[in-house]
Amino acid sequence: MFRKNHLRIFWLLVFGAVLGPASEAPAQLASRKADDWITTLERPERAAGQKVDEVLSRLNLKAGLTVADIGAGSGLFSRPLAKAVAPSGKVYAVDIQQDLLDYIGKRAKEENIRNIRPVLGEYDDPKLPARDVDIAFINDVLHHIEHRGAYLKALGTYIKPTGRIVLIEMNKDDPNTPHKSQPELLVSREEMDQWMAGAGFKLVQEFPDMFPGTKWFLVYGKK
Repeated sequence: MFRKNHLRIFWLLVFGAVLGPASEAPAQLASRKADDWITTLERPERAAGQKVDEVLSRLNLKAGLTVADIGAGSGLFSRPLAKAVAPSGKVYAVDIQQDLLDYIGKRAKEENIRNIRPVLGEYDDPKLPARDVDIAFINDVLHHIEHRGAYLKALGTYIKPTGRIVLIEMNKDDPNTPHKSQPELLVSREEMDQWMAGAGFKLVQEFPDMFPGTKWFLVYGKK
């Protein structure tokens, strides 16, 4: 589903087809293991730039909700999402890198977070265990997906009629965007609206003040 070269980098980093353990996955960037990437993803300066608390405060989270963290990576968002919907809610931490899911499970156990459900997804489908999602959360992930419209359509089938899909995505017009030399990894706001419309969703909320000029923070609901 993804461009092969950039996809492989992405899934190692974030998603975050079934590749199996890191030692058996031949398409990893410079043969680095997930542990190396976890160090990168969890470093304090990067976490600060993600504005985790501020982002979650905009989502109106409450106990009992089911959240799918698409491209969960090291679980940087999965853990606070799970705490926000506890004790009766749950978070599907979706990734195709099994060792990253193992790390998420380990951290959840260490922090006594009991409502995270690691999910091994596929390129074309997050393979969620139920069609009960209130919020699908996609942070800095969409641009790595080649068939974005098709993926969002598949994801949409897991969302409740009153559910939402939250997209935080790099602004391709930012002159300092990390992928400015890789136009195939940049998506426009118009494209996102089009893909979401094709999946049966419309824009219901936007937070331009959160990452001004660098990222879009968009919320879509079913039509």
